[in-house]
Amino acid sequence: MKLHREEVSGEVSITQLQPQSPEKLPIDRDGTALAISNSTLGVAAHSPHRTDRGGARNRADRESRELSAAHVGNLIDAARHADAIGLPLNRMITIHWEAAGLLLEDMAKATGRFTGLMAKALQRHGSQTAWLWVHEGGEREGGHCHMLAHVPADLVPVVRKLQKGWLGRITDSPYRKDVICSKPIGGRLGIEASNPDLYAANLNTVLEYVLKGASQEATSHYGLTRLKAGGCVIGKRCGTSQNIGAKARSIARP
Repeated sequence: MKLHREEVSGEVSITQLQPQSPEKLPIDRDGTALAISNSTLGVAAHSPHRTDRGGARNRADRESRELSAAHVGNLIDAARHADAIGLPLNRMITIHWEAAGLLLEDMAKATGRFTGLMAKALQRHGSQTAWLWVHEGGEREGGHCHMLAHVPADLVPVVRKLQKGWLGRITDSPYRKDVICSKPIGGRLGIEASNPDLYAANLNTVLEYVLKGASQEATSHYGLTRLKAGGCVIGKRCGTSQNIGAKARSIARP
């Protein structure tokens, strides 16, 4: 990704659309698997620090159709900080919330519950975690979440065993096949330690995939090339765990 140093702040656009039906939708099978399989090989591009302003405050009923430049900058910096504190984002998780039966407006709360359950499970096994996520909508895929998270290689089986149960608790319905897709970034477990340059290159590619619904301002500023309409989202469009958020980065910065 081509990234620039100028500080920018963005505003999510607002379009009045009706919430989508909770009827289960067909699941787009590209998503996570496509992002992982198309990862670039080589050394990752540099991603400099920038403003920590996160744009306009998100209300629960706010509708947006794109990531602002401030959102994109915050997510890029969060990914870099995760690596700096020893919690590299080594796993990509896609959850098709609307296909699981949730209303579009319930997606943000559901993602919050999922990350909370994941953090508690890892903590019980003596591990910390970090994550960032982006919500997208669309007629074909429905409301869904792309998440990059830190999951230690030895605890991946634990998360994989529990995650379907978490989804059942969150949606209050039996798990539906293919609602969740979880893959290691770089194609194999532990690549962040065994081959850091290859991991960094793959993370850059996957992160750009997650940011594909960026605004024109963000696209121009960061030189993003993988673009696709992000669809309508109600409520918070993106977020990070507190330990890699703007406040944590500000405290850690010299």
